[in-house]
Amino acid sequence: MALYELRTYQVYVGQMAEAVRVYQEYGWPALQKGGFDAKLVGYFISDTGELHQLVHLWRFDDDADRRDHWRNLYGDVDFMAFAGKIRPLILTQKNQLLQSAPWGPQP
Repeated sequence: MALYELRTYQVYVGQMAEAVRVYQEYGWPALQKGGFDAKLVGYFISDTGELHQLVHLWRFDDDADRRDHWRNLYGDVDFMAFAGKIRPLILTQKNQLLQSAPWGPQP
């Protein structure tokens, strides 16, 4: 059964434009270059409710696949260069592991 990871990053107020720039210039290219984007369902920016959030959803085969993905990503030089640029813009991070319900569409 697939495992999904919902990651929500709370960006400091007034820093979203810079966070978007850093993701576009460094984060997304690093993910694509290393092939790490293959497990990504999508990236989102909050528009209502809790604001100033970057949200992304990942799909993994199981927990071992998830752990392997993050271990490899955190070992990637280009991604870690991006991480050094984005971290000062992030106030908090929340990770949530989800399993798909046995009905409805499967992303």
